[in-house]
Amino acid sequence: MRADGAFVSVPEVTPALLSRYDVPGPRYTSYPAVPDWRGAFDHAAWAGHLAVLGTSAAPLALYVHLPFCASRCLYCGCNATVTTRAEVVDRYLTRLYRELDMLANAMGERAHVCEMHWGGGTPNFLTDRQCEQLFARLQDTFGIDARTECSVEADPRLVTREQLRTFRQLGFSRISYGVQDVDEAVQEAIGRVQPVSMVRDMVELARTEGFASLNLDLIYGLPRQTPGSFSRTIETALSMAPDRVACFGYAHVPWMKAHQKRIEESTLPRASERFALFRDAVRRFTNGGYRWIGIDHFARPEDPLSLAADAGRLHRNFMGYTTRSGEHLLGIGTSSISEIDGWFAQNAADLGPWQREIDAHRLPIARGHVMSDDDRQRGTAIAHLMCNAELPFDLFPGDIEPLVDAYEQCAADGLVRFESDRLTVTPLGRFFLRNLAFPLDAYRGAADGTRRFSRAV
Repeated sequence: MRADGAFVSVPEVTPALLSRYDVPGPRYTSYPAVPDWRGAFDHAAWAGHLAVLGTSAAPLALYVHLPFCASRCLYCGCNATVTTRAEVVDRYLTRLYRELDMLANAMGERAHVCEMHWGGGTPNFLTDRQCEQLFARLQDTFGIDARTECSVEADPRLVTREQLRTFRQLGFSRISYGVQDVDEAVQEAIGRVQPVSMVRDMVELARTEGFASLNLDLIYGLPRQTPGSFSRTIETALSMAPDRVACFGYAHVPWMKAHQKRIEESTLPRASERFALFRDAVRRFTNGGYRWIGIDHFARPEDPLSLAADAGRLHRNFMGYTTRSGEHLLGIGTSSISEIDGWFAQNAADLGPWQREIDAHRLPIARGHVMSDDDRQRGTAIAHLMCNAELPFDLFPGDIEPLVDAYEQCAADGLVRFESDRLTVTPLGRFFLRNLAFPLDAYRGAADGTRRFSRAV
């Protein structure tokens, strides 16, 4: 990799190597991964733990889940509710405000929010009035001011100039558009048709309205994708000159998302084809001047994400890769996940159970986990590996010799190099970062059959 982050060349991957590492595994947005959470606690214990936010000087990141969409995209792995009725959203927001009231009581003092992200679903499905009211209630609960970095996900099919102006007036400076793929055949296969001209117009409109940063989301591995069609998608994205690009692998998990059963598996790219799509994306984006960040993000060299990577400040959590400005993460709304001082908690994912808990005046957590000392050490090591493509031996909780033995095959395959004080990931190994975290995962050997994940490559 050159100093500017661009690859001179992208390594070749043999079919045998790909077959060896094409296995399911966590994305490690947390450790332990959510299916491995063991410690259950009730809403009262969680409320008591949240008091740390009112007394801690550590910065807080806030995630707001807005699950509503106007239609169902077949590839979607998010927690989303399809509706066309504004009153359904109003009822959700009313309960969301009750959740905020309970959080305020638990915290005691207003915690300052250094970064806030609205995700979904489709956050820009909300009306301007709903967005303004929600933002005001969030300000009543937390310390949100001009220093808070606010970002929002948006469906370009729903964007209007007035909506963008509302977001800007509220203080949002970053926006992320879901593009996924520009090929018409792929769009029809996934139930999300949006002309390139419309997306391009919305990109320009966001810039005109003063958004400081614009991200485009792409997905590889979708039905009917071909090297030629995805190449055009990449070139189209490059022509729009986004500040960042997230290029996610499609997770086909029909046992979790029933609507994905409508996708014909015969139309999905095979493992080698899927890998080739991402390999080409890495080549094109890095040669186009972007830095390859972590697993699947690309950013301009001057972007804060790239600067954080250079400074060793990159962080990975349930919001993806961040600049690590928030040490605590608090999620509100259905399915949202929090990470507060060694405790994980997830809200009820489905609208009904979440509503019932709110109506019963309980924080709507469905599951949680209290990290052990071993969890903390392994989590730190995995996060460092996923963010910095290296593993200093002093981060590993235990004897180094078994660790070295665990990585011998990876070293023989050219994925890592052993140095005196660390394990360094090679350019080839960058494609297998999730696999390289497996030896650090103490839950990897779970034999109860309940751990079901998407493919690691």
